[in-house]
Amino acid sequence: MTVETKITEARKIIREKKNDGWTIGLVPTMGALHEGHISLVERSKEENDFTIVWIFVNPIQFGPNEDFQKYPRTLEKDAELCKEAGVDMIFAPDPEEILGENLLSFVDINGLCDNLCGSKRPGHFRGVCTIVAKFFNVLTPDRAYFGKKDIQQYFIIKKMTKDLNFDIEIIPCKIIRENDGLAMSSRNTYLTPEERKDALVLNRVLKYGAEIIASGNNESKSVISELKKMIGQVKSAKIDYVSIVDENMNDVQIAEKGNILALAVFIGKTRLIDNHTIGEEICY
Repeated sequence: MTVETKITEARKIIREKKNDGWTIGLVPTMGALHEGHISLVERSKEENDFTIVWIFVNPIQFGPNEDFQKYPRTLEKDAELCKEAGVDMIFAPDPEEILGENLLSFVDINGLCDNLCGSKRPGHFRGVCTIVAKFFNVLTPDRAYFGKKDIQQYFIIKKMTKDLNFDIEIIPCKIIRENDGLAMSSRNTYLTPEERKDALVLNRVLKYGAEIIASGNNESKSVISELKKMIGQVKSAKIDYVSIVDENMNDVQIAEKGNILALAVFIGKTRLIDNHTIGEEICY
């Protein structure tokens, strides 16, 4: 496994592999890797000849009052995990290498980012799409793997890839959870022991919401009201949003199979997201 920090060196390696007929799989991350990321690596290794993990804490997707400065940066540990998992190359450039001195070109997407995290974090997906597009151009993978925990991000990247004619298959991968049901996230490390217990309300709410809808009460307003009451019982929890949306990230009045029950909740100062696709197996 190699760790590359320069665009020219990464491109050279990829060009050699493609000349030999190898397929390239890409796992995009911001580091602080956990089993959820490794599950993406394992999927990539099954489906490609050469697997790249990019590790980049993207400054342009963070808002002015968000956690860019304190976001965990653990490259040495991440490299050990990647090596054990059989990753072929890590691409971990400095911000200057990717952004340059005076970035003036950005990728915007309309509609899909007007709700959920897109509305709560203005400019977030502009930053995400810009950096993903740049990495796609640099690394030219055949397939890229995105976890469904960031379900809005997955649909946005899928649409951007189609609209901009990237010859890349976007692969959605299931949410990986701790044994008690909490969705794995690099931000879970921010939680105090008591907050860690409180955070379990997210998966309890998703399970309860799925049960309500399965019982025949599929009016979104009614379901959301019940779920907000449940979250409100947890002292450290503050609701950012509870929504039921379709694949275009539009709110729906009647919840149907394939719609998404999506949550963003602050536990203390830590913002956590989670979701469940209605009709899919409840695995927590």
